[in-house]
Formats: sequence, structure tokens, C-alpha cells
Amino acid sequence: MILLSAVVVLGILSALRMQSPGWPRFLTTSLHRNLALMTIVFLALHIVTAVVDPYTNLGWAAALIPFSSAYRTIWLGLGVISFELLGAIVITSLLRGYLGHHAWRLVHWLTYVAWPVGVVHGLGTGTDTWSAWMLAITGACVAAVAVALVWRVAAGSTDPLAGSRTSFRAAVDRREAR
Repeated sequence: MILLSAVVVLGILSALRMQSPGWPRFLTTSLHRNLALMTIVFLALHIVTAVVDPYTNLGWAAALIPFSSAYRTIWLGLGVISFELLGAIVITSLLRGYLGHHAWRLVHWLTYVAWPVGVVHGLGTGTDTWSAWMLAITGACVAAVAVALVWRVAAGSTDPLAGSRTSFRAAVDRREAR
């Protein structure tokens, strides 16, 4: 969850074109890309270890087909959906040159679905979910992504369908002017 949250925050910062003299934009983009790939590797390891764990007795079908597990059906199904959405994001990112920026960007917006579904998956099926340290980690991850999202909305974000850039403040100012 920490890695995935860091990837989401870096993605938001990259979309905002965040840069400073000591931290150029290409570094944020490269870090985002490399951290995303590392996160997918760790998620794959998470899934493999869950499948081979004799306690859960999941099997590969439960790891690949949402809501097919007899063990914690809802929570594991959400995890499968989150991973499959992330898989679509990774595959389209690897094929970005063939798909074009617009199609890639539309699929990339699935992150805003995959991340919270993954968080809910962890809350529902994690063995240490309600321990103080895990609640602190979950809270910190949610807070970091929330702050980045608020920052993105306040700074203005690109509409994936229209491609226009409108800042939140400008929209509020136009509304107040009417």
C-alpha cells in the first residue's frame, strides 16, 4: 500500500508538472515509472504468496477471477479487480507509443479507481488491518493521496475527454461572477 500510494502521489505530481531547480520534472516522471514497475512486481509476489499459502487455499482461479474465492469473497474480489485495473494501466503504459497519448491517458485515469479499491481490499482482508501501526500506515497513505488530489484539483487538472485545462479557482471565480 505504501508503494502504490507513493506511485499515485508521484503520478499526480507528474501530471501537475511539478519541478524545482533541485528536483527536475524528468526525475519525478522516471521515479514514478520505476516505482510503478517495482510496485507491480511486489503485488505479483503478494498474489503468488497468497495463492501458495495453505491457510487461504485460494488457487489461481480466485487470484484471477473476481469474487470466485470461497475465502473472504468480497475482499479478495476487490483485490483482484484492483490488480487487474493496475494491469491494464501497466500494459497501456508499455504500449503508449502505439496507443497514443489520449487513449493512454483515459486508461491511466483507472488509477483513481484501482487505488481506493486496493485500499478497501487491504482493510477487509488484511490480518493486521486494525492494529495501531497498520491503521497509521493506512491513514498516512490515504492522507498523502488526498493532499495530492486536493492540490491537483486546486491547481487545475486536464479533462481526459476534452483535453482542456481549467483551474478550480478559475471555475469558482467564473461562478461567483455570474
